[in-house]
Amino acid sequence: MKRVAIIGGGMAGLAAASELSRKTPGIDWQLYERSDRLGGKIVTEQIDGFTIEGGPDSFITQKPWGLALCRELGLESECIPCNSAAQKVYILVKGRLCPMPDGFRLTVPTRIAPFLRSPLFSWPAKLRMGLEPFIPARADDEDESISAFITRRLGKEAADKIGGPLMAGIYVADPERLSLMSTFPMFRAMERKHGSLIRAMRASAKQNKKTETPMFMSLRKGMGQLVQTLTDRLGDRCQTGQVVEQITRASDGWSLTVNGATRTVDDVILATPLFETGRLLGGLVPTARDTLNAMRYVSTATVSLGFRLPLAEVSQPMNGFGFVIPRSEQRRILACTWSSVKFAERAPADHALLRAFVGGEGREELVDLDDDALVQLVRDELRETWGLTADPIVHRVFRWPRGNPQYDVGHAARMRQLIDEVQAVPGLHVAGSGYNGIGLPDCIRSGREAATRVGE
Repeated sequence: MKRVAIIGGGMAGLAAASELSRKTPGIDWQLYERSDRLGGKIVTEQIDGFTIEGGPDSFITQKPWGLALCRELGLESECIPCNSAAQKVYILVKGRLCPMPDGFRLTVPTRIAPFLRSPLFSWPAKLRMGLEPFIPARADDEDESISAFITRRLGKEAADKIGGPLMAGIYVADPERLSLMSTFPMFRAMERKHGSLIRAMRASAKQNKKTETPMFMSLRKGMGQLVQTLTDRLGDRCQTGQVVEQITRASDGWSLTVNGATRTVDDVILATPLFETGRLLGGLVPTARDTLNAMRYVSTATVSLGFRLPLAEVSQPMNGFGFVIPRSEQRRILACTWSSVKFAERAPADHALLRAFVGGEGREELVDLDDDALVQLVRDELRETWGLTADPIVHRVFRWPRGNPQYDVGHAARMRQLIDEVQAVPGLHVAGSGYNGIGLPDCIRSGREAATRVGE
């Protein structure tokens, strides 16, 4: 019987374990997680009727692996859609919350009248964005930053006000460094096929007037429900508090030192952050180790606040998913999600739940503030940007030190080479958010693919 060690109990490691259990008979696997819980950045707490997410609050359905796993676990009836009637997003511009114009898809205007009426952009910027169909498409396949791409296609103001806060915000990254080809490669494909993002978005809108599945889904009891269901099914072969100190080649596979004890296995799946994978690889794959160790991570925190309604003093009613903040505004928070609007049952009746994001590129020192200071910082920022002065009745802080991998320009090519080098070593496999996608579905796919290679 083949023996497999899975190192790391985040979503990639749990997905690998699930796949080994589901599809690959004759494998004796064990999962080792350093911390005292499973799930990685997925953590949900129920406090006084509030459902508070510490990490991801949903998954995107356009990538099928998240919804597929929920179905396999019998959780499809527990999946809840985002509030499709309130998908508006606001942008903070010169201290005011401005709604994204109707018809905007990501950074691209597809309807003329709302775009022209919007106070979000200056008239020179509107003219520049309107000229996008006449901008020649790039002919080569070279990577470029998100900021460079949007500036090239739609102008600098579009990059500063929308491209940076929306797209780079997903990755908590510097838009000047964030790789287009590793994050939004569909934009390059649109440019190449249609010669214009505006033409591409309009064509896509005509083909997909309505889809039965909403873009974002969550679980009724929060995303932690997925982790709990998985771990209940996988059982005690998923062990917490297990520090893998070293892995070395052995005559019959791999030797692991776990909490001082030695264990021998045939295959190892490293579902750990890239810096930890680099440490464990040591001299086993020197060139891959160097690439892993060079990967940048940044630290972030989320601060959730619960309030009684009404919030009469705010400058903008809670009729959307929340707001994002361009770097040019020089605020100390990155964005604020109106969690109880985005998903139902996240707060008791006549209450509201908000979540602010702190830290990231150039602001990591804020994550080190104590809870009281972080809550006060967020309250100050929400008062100055949104007018919120009410006192919260619930608050919760989650910190994610070195929790966000940075997909800098050239990331995809570096990862292709790294994975090729690792896969050339018999019995060694890698998975996780640092390679080819940070979202929940990406991590599930990554873990499953690693498990499939074990079974080959």
